[in-house]
Formats: sequence, C-alpha cells, structure tokens
Amino acid sequence: MCPVNEEGAPNVLAITMKWKDWVHVTKLDPDKQLGAGDIGAIAASGTDALMLSGTLNVTEENLSALLKEVKAYDLPIVMEPAGPEAVLMKGIDHVFVPSVMNTTDVTWIVGKHRAWVQMQKGKIPWEYIVPEAYIVLNPVSSVGKVTKAVCDLDADAVAAYVTVADRYFHFPIVYIEYSGTFGNPEIVKAASNAIDNSILYYGGGINSAERAATMGKFADTIVVGNAVYDQGAAVLKATVDAVQ
Repeated sequence: MCPVNEEGAPNVLAITMKWKDWVHVTKLDPDKQLGAGDIGAIAASGTDALMLSGTLNVTEENLSALLKEVKAYDLPIVMEPAGPEAVLMKGIDHVFVPSVMNTTDVTWIVGKHRAWVQMQKGKIPWEYIVPEAYIVLNPVSSVGKVTKAVCDLDADAVAAYVTVADRYFHFPIVYIEYSGTFGNPEIVKAASNAIDNSILYYGGGINSAERAATMGKFADTIVVGNAVYDQGAAVLKATVDAVQ
C-alpha cells in the first residue's frame, strides 16, 4: 500500500524520501498555535521532515487542522500519536509509534498499541509504521508525568535501555526525550555508544545552533519543537545549519 494524499493520489515524496537519512525533524504540536507565516518559514528552513505530535489535548480535529496547514509544503509528514484515539494515516507519509521503555505502566509499552490494532480491525498499513523506543528523561514534562516514566536514570541505565530496545526488541528508532529541557550530553553520548542498528533520535531544549551541534554529535537525528513556539520559526534555520 502506498501512502496517498487527500485526493487519493500516490504521495511520491513518501516513496523517495528515506526517513533513516533525516538529521533534523521539526515537531509541531496540534494543541499549540503558530504565527502567521511560520509554517512557510519552517518549511524553508531546511528541516528534513515535520512531525505532528503532542501529549495533551490531541484530537482528530486539531490534528486534521494542522495537517491541512502543512500539507501544501514539499516535506515528509510524520504522525506520532499519543494514543489510539487520534491517529491520522490519510495524507501522512509515516506513523512513528512510541513505546516508553522506562515507564512503570505497561499501557505505554504495549497497551495503547493493542487497543489501536483492535480499533483499526486490520486496516493498518504496516509497511509505513515505524516503532520508536522512547526513553523519557524529564520528570516534570507532560510526557514524563502521563507515562509515569522513571526519569532519574544514570548513563549506564540509559545505555542498558538503549541496548534492550536496539538489540533485543529491534526498534528502528531509539528516542532520547528530554521534552522541553536540554538534556545531559554525556547521557546522550552513552546512548550513542550503546546503539548498534537503531537510529538515535534526540529531542529536548534545542533552541540554538550550539545546542543543536552538541546533541548532533551523538544523535543521528535531532528534533526541535518548543523553540519554534517560544522563539519563532527563525530559530529553526540555525539549528538546521548546525547539523547539516
């Protein structure tokens, strides 16, 4: 099955663009508002893809509204669902599905996923689904609280989770998520050293070229989200230039 746009035509970009080659992804939250012209500036920044993702108040309605805004630009679009209640697949190039490795609640490892499969009743285009192993490290973040993540992990513990995700479960992506705060580069370095086959994503607190370069030394792909809303889309190009 090939991804299609809303008119039903094949999405050629989804076929030709390889997500494993991305070095910079911009995360857009359906529950937040961008200024006039910001999406055009984001698209022109050089970022490799747009990820539609949020933890709180994500609905099919606000996801669809955001998708409508971004779909005009020539960029891959990834949906990263917070739960099975609001998952878009039409007009999306990939669905990145997180499992939180360091949660104390199995719901966030496999429970939401089982519910999604039951809801979809065999209609999931598996060839465009990309599982992510999340390691959440900011205890005061929404994702940390909602998923009941154990965040006070040292570098050895994070590296062990990375190895389990990569070598045992064979997740295509391991995502170090500091969600809103800049993380410890030594922990991200330990994660990078532990990884073998998976692609390493880093997200959290990247709001400057310097921070992008710091985490870009260790992560294959950096994700910039809050900075776009806090500082405007102009900050994005500096982070793109730092890693490309």
